[in-house]
Amino acid sequence: MISLTIDEVKVTAPEGMTILEAALQAGIYIPHICSHPFLPAVDGLKPAEFIYQGELRLENKKPHLEYEGCQLCVVDIEGGEGLQRACNAPVVEGMVVYTDTLEIQEFRRDRLMDILSRHPHACLTCAQKEGCARFPCSTNVPEEERCCPLFGKCELQRVAEYIGIKPETSRYVFRDLPVIEDEPLFKHDYNLCIGCTRCIRVCRDVLGVGALDFVFDEDGQVTVGTVCPALRESACRFCTACVEVCPTGALLDKEEFTEAPCQTSCPAGVDVPRYVNLLSEGEFAEAAAVIREAVPFPRVLGYICLHDCELKCRRGDLNEPIAIRALKRFAAEHDDRRWKEKLKPVTATGKKVAVVGSGPAGLSVAYYLNRLGHAVTIFEAASKPGGMMQTAIPRFLLPQEVLDEEIKEIISSGIELRLSSPVESISSLLEEGYDAALLAIGLQEGSKVSIPGSDLENVLIGLDFLRDVSEGKKVSLGQKVLVLGGGGVACDVARTAKRLGAPLVSMVCLESRETIPAPSHDISQTEDERIEIIPFRSFKQILGEDNRVKGVECLQVKRVEFDENGKLHLETVPDSEHTLEADTVIFAIGQALDCQFAEKNGLELSRWGTVKASPEYPETSLKEVFVSGDALTGPASVIEAVATGRRAAISIDQYLGGGGILKEDLSDKEVPSYLGRIESFAEKARINPPLLPAEERACSFETVELSLDAEQAVAESNRCLRCNLRASISKPVLPPQQKLWVEFNLENVNQAPESEGVYRLLDEQENVIYIKGAMNLRQELEEQLELRETACYFAYEEEPMYTQRESQLLQQYIAEHGQMPEGNQELDDLF
Repeated sequence: MISLTIDEVKVTAPEGMTILEAALQAGIYIPHICSHPFLPAVDGLKPAEFIYQGELRLENKKPHLEYEGCQLCVVDIEGGEGLQRACNAPVVEGMVVYTDTLEIQEFRRDRLMDILSRHPHACLTCAQKEGCARFPCSTNVPEEERCCPLFGKCELQRVAEYIGIKPETSRYVFRDLPVIEDEPLFKHDYNLCIGCTRCIRVCRDVLGVGALDFVFDEDGQVTVGTVCPALRESACRFCTACVEVCPTGALLDKEEFTEAPCQTSCPAGVDVPRYVNLLSEGEFAEAAAVIREAVPFPRVLGYICLHDCELKCRRGDLNEPIAIRALKRFAAEHDDRRWKEKLKPVTATGKKVAVVGSGPAGLSVAYYLNRLGHAVTIFEAASKPGGMMQTAIPRFLLPQEVLDEEIKEIISSGIELRLSSPVESISSLLEEGYDAALLAIGLQEGSKVSIPGSDLENVLIGLDFLRDVSEGKKVSLGQKVLVLGGGGVACDVARTAKRLGAPLVSMVCLESRETIPAPSHDISQTEDERIEIIPFRSFKQILGEDNRVKGVECLQVKRVEFDENGKLHLETVPDSEHTLEADTVIFAIGQALDCQFAEKNGLELSRWGTVKASPEYPETSLKEVFVSGDALTGPASVIEAVATGRRAAISIDQYLGGGGILKEDLSDKEVPSYLGRIESFAEKARINPPLLPAEERACSFETVELSLDAEQAVAESNRCLRCNLRASISKPVLPPQQKLWVEFNLENVNQAPESEGVYRLLDEQENVIYIKGAMNLRQELEEQLELRETACYFAYEEEPMYTQRESQLLQQYIAEHGQMPEGNQELDDLF
């Protein structure tokens, strides 16, 4: 370790560290704007021959010049010659450094003056800046001379306020540079760029992409741009790391950035970015291990997950989202099971839990409770485990061997499974010595509309139909089949009917073609198999002859919507009655709980007909009894059932005295942050898994969707933008803020003047909770001492126009926080 002195403070730092790094580590702030903890220091950065700002090509005017940084970090090293940059000067044993002499302060203000000459800064010197929201401007400064949209949250603003702006700083002259707003994900306003080169260094030096570069203009000033006219042509990876490190509003997200939207939108929280990136590195088994950290059914989900994550994938803003589900399936198919070596040893708790139902929720609960050390017994009424995965999901979507293999993996982890064991009484079950019970009983009852003719022969219920087919029972359909419904189950029913030999199969639904609730890929595959979808129809009656179905009388729908209570509001076209011919009608319009079971056991139900419980702590109205899956949420997907099962396992573990901690790291493989340059990256088309030809699949139960091969999986995973990288970028070290407030007590309040002004009250965490103008500051603050028990600090400013100043400060607070301060909200509620 190196010992040195900075501003008369003894500091130690490792060899190779710069003075700036050593000072910041020791809590000694040195101003800087080009330096960033995630980036290499600026040390003779060479310009490009030319760059682009939109279509504008700019040549380098100073070929022998190199960028030497913002120079705001200069320090005085004892015995050295002149001021030196702290960002590239290494620490030396015995070194004595001064960071804030008068000479340094003057030098920094001169450098800041130069920086601000190229950046709008009128708001920084405005007397009303603290309460200003930029629009409208009370001093009528032209919009282009006001500060950027980050005003109030801007890093450059904080640095400028710390250094101090010279009164002679010249007025900003608007340069009318290009503003690029038609590129994906973020916009680039070159008028706000100060040439710090952070964006270039993160793109080129850290990530290895090189889509951005700079040149010098005639005055030797840095001008930043892209290496080609557009970001797409520049091979930009659209990771938006440049936006993260930009200290001004020159680079801004078009929408508020969300870390890893694919992961946050996954009900089970699967670390999608990590496993996708591992696949891109060829680490297939490690990718499978990452998926296993969050779900016990990775391969099943690779076939049937609804993949809502793809709807949130930011790659979709370029062309099409990543094929996340297909990549999950590929990873799961290359699972070498080495993750088992990393499983933590299980310590038995001596507690016993009964799980009723072996669907995705029940199996997930059982698996995770077993991992937490509890003895688990699953009671399944059917002769096979799997619940709806076994009986309602057709084998052309989920092969039997895949389902069986994953269920076997779960049961063999140490779970007792009792098949053909229906549970009639929960209380009797608990009396057998179980410390808790979990109901994963699903919504086993299919629904149908009570219209004339619904009791005719060949009027079937979708779930019963699928169950009969899965059990190998013979189902006679005739020539024409109408499936009433527009959801995913309706698609499954229609496609199954087609495979059973019905020549004409149609889906009839209330919704418009654009708002059909079934997933888009289900709809497209259904139509590929020559199944007609007839939208905007209401069912009036089922027509029959000799107790056999002949057709369905329908009405044309004009408008359909459901209110917040789930009640249907339907408007039909007058005199639009017409008949659709059919030999069989199958209702696929919803599912319901077995109410007899609920009533018999005294379970309280919600207004939706599900078991009443909190999603976060799903204990039912019965003590020691919990619930998960569709019985809790209503009809949902397998991934949602897995997620509720995991949450239920945590809750039950906590109820039994455990910590409810399920975190297990099954892969320790690091994903490199380096991206590299890929030409035409933005144009790379999505690689979808191949499908069986429509004419082949419509007459067999063979798996429709095939797997990606290794080359395809690597190529598709390399389309990922790696937008999660932004989360690993450390935040810049900002200047310390001078505290403008003091402790809220009578002694300090008595120091306040008895004059007009505005005061702010803050809580223990120094968050503003109340802003108020007053005719007499001291008198009002004394009153607030009695009223505001949560106020710990206060600040005030004298202002004769106190109502206007109060309004300005409230506007600033709302602009930053999106709402009024807590205390002001209370006042609003009174009125």
